[in-house]
Amino acid sequence: MTYKNTILFLFIIVLGFSSCKKDDEETFIPAPVRDRAEQQITDKDSLLNYLQTHYYNSSAFTTPGNYSYTSIIINELPRDEQGNYEDLPDPTNNTLLIDAVETLNILIDDVDYEYYVLRLNQGGGDNPNFTDDIRINYSGNFLDGEVFDNTVNADTPLDLTSVVRGWRDVLTNFNTAVGLVENPDGTSDFDNYGFGVMFLPSGLGYFASPPPGSGIPAYANLVFKFELYQSGVNDHDNDGILSHLEDLNNNLDVFDDNTDGDTLPNFFDTDDDNDGVPTIFEDIDNDGDPSNDDTDGDGIPNYLDASSTQSNQEEDN
Repeated sequence: MTYKNTILFLFIIVLGFSSCKKDDEETFIPAPVRDRAEQQITDKDSLLNYLQTHYYNSSAFTTPGNYSYTSIIINELPRDEQGNYEDLPDPTNNTLLIDAVETLNILIDDVDYEYYVLRLNQGGGDNPNFTDDIRINYSGNFLDGEVFDNTVNADTPLDLTSVVRGWRDVLTNFNTAVGLVENPDGTSDFDNYGFGVMFLPSGLGYFASPPPGSGIPAYANLVFKFELYQSGVNDHDNDGILSHLEDLNNNLDVFDDNTDGDTLPNFFDTDDDNDGVPTIFEDIDNDGDPSNDDTDGDGIPNYLDASSTQSNQEEDN
């Protein structure tokens, strides 16, 4: 198996993973694929109804601190005997979600996705790149409150290219922790990390294709509570170009950037222009960055220019 084929094999495996899955075995029957724009209208109505009829324990987070996602309690408004929603109970300590969330939008393939974020702590560290590995604790819920996935610690990093799209849109707008706090018992905890809740339409989740065995139905709107601790940059193909810089059209999606039109997107392709010279060897000035080398001056860096085949492995370099 060639190196490029090995990368392709790994690429296919990565696509099979997600941030939220279980080991339960079940028969997988693909759902019919709906129109994304029409589904987004339905999802928006469902999410807005949820936000208007659910509240959280806001008084628990009035002072700065390092909270656990388990501290976030979301409840449905009480109903009267006729099934109508009653007023918010104990408004001193509780807040309707619709009055607390930020409304955000992102345009993907001409579909305007609206999603919502409850920002309880911004965090004091760095913003992750959308292709980074991150360390995070989280809980995934359906709108009915059922938990379909959660973590108890952040020992295993997650690759943001292998999770649902909404994570990349939300978590890159939070910050990681500023460091560690040493506890008297010798343990340590992260300090001042990004902390909140995201409310995602199915189009920023799994849409029609949830992972088999996950227990997640097609077209499910998803709620994630999270604590964002750390991030680390990725160079998935070790070609000298950090993966987030291989998003040439700046749409926060590295899977649709494929300069040479082969089977691999650039961030998984060791030779982005298929000129026979690996990208890592097109760093002619040996400064560790192949993207700033343009030997023929045509405005296209060598690593994306099939007509520029100079290599830093040649004897005259």
